[in-house]
Amino acid sequence: MTGISLTTWAAIAEIVGAGSIITGLIVGWVQIRHLRAQQRNAVAINLAQTFYDSAFSEALSLMQQVPDGVTRAQLREMGHKYEEAAITVTTSFETMGLLAFKRIAPMDLVLDLAGGIVSVMCNKLRVWQQEVRDEQQQPSFAEWFEWLGDQANKRKTLSEPAHIQHRDWEP
Repeated sequence: MTGISLTTWAAIAEIVGAGSIITGLIVGWVQIRHLRAQQRNAVAINLAQTFYDSAFSEALSLMQQVPDGVTRAQLREMGHKYEEAAITVTTSFETMGLLAFKRIAPMDLVLDLAGGIVSVMCNKLRVWQQEVRDEQQQPSFAEWFEWLGDQANKRKTLSEPAHIQHRDWEP
């Protein structure tokens, strides 16, 4: 016999098959990494757009005037628009907190984007929030807002703010 044996052809076919499987796995792995990067970018854009909402911006502006630990009675005395602003702030950050907890939005991204603001707002609204929970007998009211605020407060003690930490950064 002068040709290649059937056993040799079978071995070549097995090598080609294994190579195809390995190549497919590598391509699939690369595509999954690209998909995750695209999803992260889409989440980042959506989260950033929260801050471009005029109702949210107005709510943050009103809440900045409120003292830390404001009570429900104090907020009511300030007027309906302040209570409305408190609800807007808590529900907006509630969404961010849940997205971070479920790992849909990376925590570092959420805290880089909103950590300082959510920390301040959580400190301002913590007493009000607990009073709303008690009054409405709803212990889960703004739970993810509080959780995110607690995470932001922890992070503040672990690292410097970006404007200090990265002051020497150059593009």
